[in-house]
Amino acid sequence: MHKPVLLKETVDSLAVKPGGVYIDGTLGRAGHAREILARAGTGARLVGIDRDTLALTESAERLERIPGVSLTLVHGCHGNIAKIVRDEGIGAVDGILLDLGVSSPQLDEADRGFSFRADGPLDMRMDRSRGETAADIVATRSEDELASLLRTFGEEPNARRIARAIVQARAVARIETTAQLASLVEKTVGRSGAHHPATRTFQAFRMAVNDELGELERALEGGLGLLKPGGRMAVITFESLTDRTVKRFFAAHAGRMVSLQQGGERWEGTLPKVRLVTRHAVTASDEEIAENPRARSAKLRTIERTES
Repeated sequence: MHKPVLLKETVDSLAVKPGGVYIDGTLGRAGHAREILARAGTGARLVGIDRDTLALTESAERLERIPGVSLTLVHGCHGNIAKIVRDEGIGAVDGILLDLGVSSPQLDEADRGFSFRADGPLDMRMDRSRGETAADIVATRSEDELASLLRTFGEEPNARRIARAIVQARAVARIETTAQLASLVEKTVGRSGAHHPATRTFQAFRMAVNDELGELERALEGGLGLLKPGGRMAVITFESLTDRTVKRFFAAHAGRMVSLQQGGERWEGTLPKVRLVTRHAVTASDEEIAENPRARSAKLRTIERTES
């Protein structure tokens, strides 16, 4: 059963208002959305966005049981959050949630191709109705392009060796399954430590297939513009790369006071201004990690919009 990570901490940080308007840009199986609506109560409105049609179907069944709320579910990308919300006729919102990365159900379904723990087609698309698969990228990118992809999205120190091994292997036979790719990486770099050597490679291809960094950057920018003064945005990340992106974006809009040579000080930062609700990332408790190991790498950051 899917367990939403940092559930209480996340919804607490949003300071949910009775009858408020909320956007869940990564709806998944609606674990966080259910709690938001439970707190917001009668008259609340939620727009849930997800690229995974199966997730939307399952979430609809769960959320439609909540009485007295307005619910809109949209098949789309959170990078288009501003357009989606405005197309729904909503001017400004009280809160936005982004729970990034791949969901537990997606990891558990071998045919989605996200995990090397079970063999399946090398797909990795969150939206299976469009776009290149990981197998397509593995088959068509040059060695330089593959190495760059592995360094950028996987922060893989052996990027060049793995890229070269992929190119050599695909000259013999197309790499089409998760087991083939995981085995190739393991043979190339060896195995040491607790983590499988293909972990960073799978992260890199997943992020490339789904344009996760681009979607995140657009969602942060578009989402912040939707918030009312006093509205909040909470983001849960699972990789250092996405956490740094969120941290830097929030810090830029939180700004800082700079002393002036002539005396006094002025605020320096990117508009619109925000306040850091969480000055440091919130992480899962030992108890939650014991119940849900995926929570180990989760980090929550939240901001509040203060003015234009």
